[in-house]
Amino acid sequence: MKHITCIDDLRALHKRRVPKAFFDYCDRGSYAEETLRANREDMQAIKFRQRILVDVSKRDTSTTILGEPSTMPLMLAPVGLLGMQHGDGEIHACRAAQAAGIPFTQSTMSICSIEDIAANVEKPFWFQLYVMKDRGFIKELIQRAMAAKCSALVLTVDLQVIGQRHQDIKNGMTVPPEWSLSKLLDFASKPAWVSGVLQGKRRTFGNLAGHLKVSDDITSLSTWINSQFDTSLNWNDIEWIRSIWPGKLILKGILDVEDAELAAKTGAQALVVSNHGGRQLDGAPSSIEVLPEIADAVGDKMEIMFDGGIRSGQDVMRALALGAKSCMIGRAYAYGLGAGGQAGVAKAIDIIQKELLTTMGLCGVNKIDEIDDQIIAV
Repeated sequence: MKHITCIDDLRALHKRRVPKAFFDYCDRGSYAEETLRANREDMQAIKFRQRILVDVSKRDTSTTILGEPSTMPLMLAPVGLLGMQHGDGEIHACRAAQAAGIPFTQSTMSICSIEDIAANVEKPFWFQLYVMKDRGFIKELIQRAMAAKCSALVLTVDLQVIGQRHQDIKNGMTVPPEWSLSKLLDFASKPAWVSGVLQGKRRTFGNLAGHLKVSDDITSLSTWINSQFDTSLNWNDIEWIRSIWPGKLILKGILDVEDAELAAKTGAQALVVSNHGGRQLDGAPSSIEVLPEIADAVGDKMEIMFDGGIRSGQDVMRALALGAKSCMIGRAYAYGLGAGGQAGVAKAIDIIQKELLTTMGLCGVNKIDEIDDQIIAV
């Protein structure tokens, strides 16, 4: 990791070390990938005001997230199948986040189970929930998160139907993988990855195994999953979830002011402005484009978090300036995980924090709560 200088370096190393199907699953978006590109292009179009001769000797990235101290305004977002980027990937990512003093969010569709992670880390983590048709299983899943002392529930609200990701279809993306000669050759060329995944606790969906009425074989689980995304999910279901979950609730996937105003009425403590990393509705606006109006509309009612296109500390600064209180990274740390396991995730976090500190200094800012739209060049 000595010569890794940025998230793009981690991405390049991830691409070399992990089989193509799993790298593409992390890296690519839905349909024509217009929204995936917009997340980055719109972010990079935002320019800073450089300020000089300001005393920035006491810069500090620490803040609070949902009332809890954090070393920086950053969280690790829920990413599915981390255990297929690196063996026991969810555990390694959570350990890196906790060592850095920031929150980690486990995905419902993780390889390691809630219990696997809880038994192997020192502090509570967040759990992300997909609501499926089988409400009995969802209630049980929430109760398992409570038993594991998860400190926040992140309800993803933008996955009632699934945007098609062309590259996953071309790659025959399944868990475990759909085999072909080209895939076998690809795997054979990455022995360190194969060894790491084989040594991991699981190679299927840990939160589902042993907790469903269907068989635990991967075909049965995959069939069940594909039948479970609930197109009837609506605002009333949040009240049902709140009747079970007693803790902090975050709604992830808000991209419209009207929806943000409805979210503020649910009693949730926070929302995440997000387009699912350009993996759902292609042609939707970038997250950064809609952030200011959502922050203006409900920022005094609930905590505003941001997700979509963060690849640097500069990007974190941009989102904070436009109304976010904290940011999630997904691909940025998944690249690190694929590149180097826990050390790679730690490197991704460290890169972003150091870039944020430098950008604060060059913009004449010492504290996170001093960052506002005045640092943006008009």
